[in-house]
Amino acid sequence: MNCEDFVELVTDFIEAALPDEDERRFVEHLAECSGCERYLDQFRQTIVTTGELTPDGISPDARNQLLAAFRDWRRR
Repeated sequence: MNCEDFVELVTDFIEAALPDEDERRFVEHLAECSGCERYLDQFRQTIVTTGELTPDGISPDARNQLLAAFRDWRRR
């Protein structure tokens, strides 16, 4: 598994929704790649942090910046 494949599977891994073979490959890659380990840690921290946000807890400007960032990311 390469890092790009890893990133594509992070959500399914966190939700325990990967097929056994994909999970095995995911965990093997994780054990060998410190960059993906950091990515997974950041992803988990983002879930914890955003789970504490409420719609009223973010300014309209910040909301628009986040939405724009994700739209731009998808275009790459």
